[in-house]
Amino acid sequence: MTSIHWMKTPQGKLRSRGLGLPLQGEPGTFNAITDVAGVEVGVTTLISGEGRLVRGNGPVRTGVTAILPRGRSGANVPCAAGFSSFNGNGEMTGLVWIEEAGELQTPITITNTHSCGITRDATIQWMVERKVGTGQDWGLPVAAETYDGDLNDINGFHVTAEHTFAALDSARGGAIELGSVGGGTGMITYDFKAGNGSASRLVEIDGVRYTLGVFVQSNFGRRPDFTLLGVPIGAHILHDQLRGKEQGSIIVIIATDAPLQPHQLKRLARRVPVGLARTGTIGSNSSGDIFLAFSTANAAAHEQRTALRKADYLGNGAIDGLFRAVAEATEEAVIDSMVANETMTGRDGNRSIALPLDQVMELMKRYNRI
Repeated sequence: MTSIHWMKTPQGKLRSRGLGLPLQGEPGTFNAITDVAGVEVGVTTLISGEGRLVRGNGPVRTGVTAILPRGRSGANVPCAAGFSSFNGNGEMTGLVWIEEAGELQTPITITNTHSCGITRDATIQWMVERKVGTGQDWGLPVAAETYDGDLNDINGFHVTAEHTFAALDSARGGAIELGSVGGGTGMITYDFKAGNGSASRLVEIDGVRYTLGVFVQSNFGRRPDFTLLGVPIGAHILHDQLRGKEQGSIIVIIATDAPLQPHQLKRLARRVPVGLARTGTIGSNSSGDIFLAFSTANAAAHEQRTALRKADYLGNGAIDGLFRAVAEATEEAVIDSMVANETMTGRDGNRSIALPLDQVMELMKRYNRI
């Protein structure tokens, strides 16, 4: 059964499946990270000004994305978590404690490179004001970033604590908007306008159906490398390159309701580069490719503070389907970040063109992919 949410975003922008691209795997209802029950996403989008860059005045093309792993109602309960990095020229705060404890204890924010500290500090402020606990007397929020300085007044520091509060407070489940919204507002992928992308997969293991969802803030890649389902799209569409080089990063957040241990979630995060490679990237020196995976299972065990806890976990030999789901959903989320988008002009008249869908579909037909 095909869901309307697979075809278009809430604002009516086409998605990859709406184009008829033969993507592998079965998505959940919304084909988004929010298909994992309890996960909520909120955004604050900042777009203002045009013309010549005046630091502190704009033009502004940026924002904040917030992800609440168990939603607002379960925000006090940690999740098992693990992370991996493909190339480390980027930032995601809080990872040292996640590596040590195997738990994600806070919401996640994603923004531009020079606002990462603001959203990190604002998250702990939000948690104090909303009385959201972490299981400790302090919090170490997860805040991540990618660079939007080609379109945005990144040194103007336009993202504030209030914008972060707004993204956290607006987080909801269900269908989510993709493209140039939230932290993804000023982002570029393979020299096409990109930003936020998401996808999900349903995976059956021993007769039980689990959901895995991926969210990306996508901002990486050289145009000539872009590959879509094996078709060298970028090599055929070389006009209007803004960057003209390998630059940028990608943040990937993986959520699942499958019961996994922290080391298994790290293994999921390590499969993200499989999906990225399908789109053509090599993971350049300038790229910050950082991935975090968490499980919403075993809430009772993570909520308890007793010495002995009990929880269910899948065996290592049972999770190949989840590995495949990570690769498939990552690939689709990156593609959707470009498909569900529009051309944007930012600071100094810099223009990032949208993926020309008519040309893409002609090439897909020429290569017998559709």
